[in-house]
Amino acid sequence: MTAVDSPGEGRTSFPRTDRPDAPAYLTRYLERRSRDVVARSDDHDGDDETPLYLRRFRERRESDDPMERPLLSAEGDDLGTTRGWAEVTRTKELVPERREQAAKVVTDVYFVRHGETQGYSSESGLTPLGSWQAHRRGQELARSVMTGHTVRMACADTNRARQTAEHLRRGLLDGLQLFGRDAEVGDIAAYREFQNFGVSTPEGVRDVTSAFRLYAKEMERYERVSLGERPGWLVEIDRFWKIQQGGGDPITHWLTMPLIFFEPPISAVRRFWAGLLRVHEETPGQSIVVATHSGPIRAFATWAMGYDPGEPFNTEFVRVRLIDGGVTALVLYRNRVQEVHVPDLAALPDWWAASVSGGV
Repeated sequence: MTAVDSPGEGRTSFPRTDRPDAPAYLTRYLERRSRDVVARSDDHDGDDETPLYLRRFRERRESDDPMERPLLSAEGDDLGTTRGWAEVTRTKELVPERREQAAKVVTDVYFVRHGETQGYSSESGLTPLGSWQAHRRGQELARSVMTGHTVRMACADTNRARQTAEHLRRGLLDGLQLFGRDAEVGDIAAYREFQNFGVSTPEGVRDVTSAFRLYAKEMERYERVSLGERPGWLVEIDRFWKIQQGGGDPITHWLTMPLIFFEPPISAVRRFWAGLLRVHEETPGQSIVVATHSGPIRAFATWAMGYDPGEPFNTEFVRVRLIDGGVTALVLYRNRVQEVHVPDLAALPDWWAASVSGGV
């Protein structure tokens, strides 16, 4: 045994006390416990069978104080609270219901961009991926279609928009069958109001994509024969397609740059409103699905939001909810909701006619 292990050797001795009373923390604990026991015995009032919450409820019910009496519904049912507690917990701030929750929506309109296309230099259709995108989008839109609803289908008169509408319709029908809902999905109709923005050419106003062939032919002729100065429409459409070929965003160019030979963005917005109201009046239904193009969709969202929210992806949509009464609508795009006034198209000014007559 070492010196450290030996009793009394190499060890530190601590002072010891012989106090018989409990430590202070234990004394305080025992005092609190005794007070709790007395309080519980007073609460029981000799009745150990009735729970405390039930005795307190009966006391409030028998109380003469109106603030302690339980609140009753119009049918006489107990609401589970008292007037006094209701006053204490009453919120001091009025929180109004959000507009999109309180408003009565009569028609939902979806402006859906077409699926992935084979190219923009010709009137091409969808790729297999684009067809799948449209079908999937149709299945998702079917979630908001209930039994008894009517869905109207519209599109721009282009191959990619019409094919997108066809696959949207198939996806809607598949989704409704999957969810077990019985709703009417109408046939697809093409509307001029939902066309892509146009370009003025020597052969008339053409869709910006369908004008590409004429542009390419004229550009090749001017460069090959050296005809000299190019006309204005060719200069503007050349700038547009050069941005596209360089990997830029030609739609931003169209939205922000004044162009004489291109349809103005606000004209496309007015067209979309005219088509929307026309479909709503001619074939009313709970939902209208429109397969169209990104340029006018983006212009519509920019007009409603007050800023450019960006290019919609393939089969992404801008949603317009028409409010009962036809005065206002809710425009939804990328987690933003904006309430707008439905424009009275007949009352909007014709700027060109006004300037010619001397009104401007």
